[in-house]
Amino acid sequence: NDTYEPGSTFKILTLAAALEEGLIDENTSVNCGGAVTISGQTIHCSNKAGHGLQNLKQTVGNSCNPAFISYGLKLGTEKFYEYIHKFGFGSTTGIDYSSDGAGILRAAKYVKDVDLARIGFGQSIAVTPLQMITAASAAVNGGVRYTPRLVSHTEDSEGNTVQSFEAGEGVRVISEENSAAIRQILQSVVDNGSGKNAKIAGYSVGGKTGTAQMYENGAIVQGKNISSFIGFAPVEDPQYIVLFIVREPGVPVTFGSVVAAPYAKDIL
Repeated sequence: NDTYEPGSTFKILTLAAALEEGLIDENTSVNCGGAVTISGQTIHCSNKAGHGLQNLKQTVGNSCNPAFISYGLKLGTEKFYEYIHKFGFGSTTGIDYSSDGAGILRAAKYVKDVDLARIGFGQSIAVTPLQMITAASAAVNGGVRYTPRLVSHTEDSEGNTVQSFEAGEGVRVISEENSAAIRQILQSVVDNGSGKNAKIAGYSVGGKTGTAQMYENGAIVQGKNISSFIGFAPVEDPQYIVLFIVREPGVPVTFGSVVAAPYAKDIL
């Protein structure tokens, strides 16, 4: 239930919302010059030289911040927040356990364009790991958010089921078609993009990297990151999903693609 800034793993949800609203599709292209200025604030891409002209898959594979800023701004605060809540952020998950955090979500009435831009690529929002993996599951499982359960069922000594703890019918967040499109896009991230360190021979794996800032006393701490990776398999019919988070990696290169993806691969 500890909160953290998800960084680029949150782009999965921005992608899902923009696809579902018909604001982007496979033919969408974005030209990245390395930075975008919103309300007087300059926000950089991870590639400060810019990615140039990219199609939709490339914007995800390159984890391009300017592209996802544009997707977030296209959605607008009201619509984006509708999906943020549908995916389960801003409230507890309902898991059958005593601890269940709600994360930190700024009230929509206080959100400015620069805040919306940052939320689009996973900043200015704090989530719990459980919220994040539950939402990502909904994006790739056919579009339904289920209540997570710690225990599926209990058995007696004969192996008979004594009690089941069902996740319920769930809440539809996006269509099956758009969920299938997201699975394919996230597979391309692993096959050809920033998630290649999670590729497993003989298996179809999808995923998304994330590298986020850390804060102390409300200020960004230079040189400290939270690096993460979400990976799932098999892409055609996901059964397993892993969220691997590294807090303050003590290595020269701290991208989630380097310090988190290989371990998510090992677990998968």
